[in-house]
Amino acid sequence: MTKHDPDLNRLFHALGDDTRRAMLERLIQGPAPVSELAAPTGLALPTVLRHLGVLEDAGLIVTAKTGRTRICHATPDRLAPATDWLARQRAVWAGRLDRLDALLASLPKEPPDDPRS
Repeated sequence: MTKHDPDLNRLFHALGDDTRRAMLERLIQGPAPVSELAAPTGLALPTVLRHLGVLEDAGLIVTAKTGRTRICHATPDRLAPATDWLARQRAVWAGRLDRLDALLASLPKEPPDDPRS
């Protein structure tokens, strides 16, 4: 049975939406108020807040209220578990492809004679 990491599941869920990825990309450049993150999306503010909540639940952003403005900050170090998982998967598949290449290299270069001819 596969062991599921709930934190990793939340990370991939958060990254699985293009709107959230765009918000995170913007926040990697520096902190931004919610209104700035909402502007390019064309989404209603409650929808934007739900997207930000998913990012915050995954630990990819933190928010802080300054007066009447909520400022969001990226926490890119929280991508490390996803990066580590992807690196392990890449290693597994690279090994499989190397074994396939070795098998293909060991096969005869010309097809065997057709006994029907």
